[in-house]
Amino acid sequence: MVNRRVSVNMTTHHHPFWATVMIAGCSLLMLPSVEAQQTRDRLHEPVFRISRAAKNVTTARDAAPGAAAKVNKPHPLDPGLDLARNSLEHIERNIQDYTCTLVKRERVNGSLLEHEFMSCKVRHAGIVNGKKVPFSVYLNFLRPESMKGREVIYMAGTNDGKFTVHEGGFKGRFLPTVSLLPTSTLAMRNQRYPMTEIGIKTMTKRLIEKGTRDRKLGLCKVRMINGAKVKDRVCTMLEVRHDDRRPQFDFHLARVFLDSELNLPIRYEAYDWPTSPGTAPQLIEEYTYMNLKVNVGLRDADFDSKNPKYNF
Repeated sequence: MVNRRVSVNMTTHHHPFWATVMIAGCSLLMLPSVEAQQTRDRLHEPVFRISRAAKNVTTARDAAPGAAAKVNKPHPLDPGLDLARNSLEHIERNIQDYTCTLVKRERVNGSLLEHEFMSCKVRHAGIVNGKKVPFSVYLNFLRPESMKGREVIYMAGTNDGKFTVHEGGFKGRFLPTVSLLPTSTLAMRNQRYPMTEIGIKTMTKRLIEKGTRDRKLGLCKVRMINGAKVKDRVCTMLEVRHDDRRPQFDFHLARVFLDSELNLPIRYEAYDWPTSPGTAPQLIEEYTYMNLKVNVGLRDADFDSKNPKYNF
């Protein structure tokens, strides 16, 4: 149904990213936190809604069944792919860096983990003021309480390809700062993707890859709605659904929310097929980029563990 209001209930917990660290026999685990922390932390929950006044609605349509659709024929995914490619071109041409609050939730090894809230700084690889800069990320965890204060830094081409992480709170007082390879066993514990995959640009590329794949296979239903919202941000929502489970599909239902003003995808959610008839699809992963500010002028110091504003 198009005319509905949907809330994403963010109790504490893709696109994607760091480590559970084990040092001297101590395991820094993602521990569940009490529901009451939701009020205490005072962090607004991402809420998206599909406006009752939404215009330019493309209703769900079946692509041609049977043989894979030919690339040169129109497909219901074409408008969405055009939006995604336009957004990626915009990112590559105009977006040097950004800050945001990233809210992430993932299902790993069959278990749906808690929502994670983190303050992010991201700088794209490129040329800034005549100087070549590498892809760089800084994360400061805000929730859940068990992860609060954790800081992570990664700068491509430095530190032997490793990222640096240390814990916050009581654990940070006695556990040392460590460096880990993004794809190492410890770094990938309770993560769907390595830290090098984090960010809006990579998410946009992956969306284009999935959309191009589905277009060639020709087996999906598509719905596009203007006027959807992620909190107070007006978006275009693209929904893709695979009714039949097939080996080549990695989700049953996926939604992308493209910020109409910023021309950037700010939310992605994907669901698995229902476990039994009549039950709701199971969440696989969701990533929401809130409070997004672009081209803020991030510098090398923002990605330096020696920065006096950080607690490494």
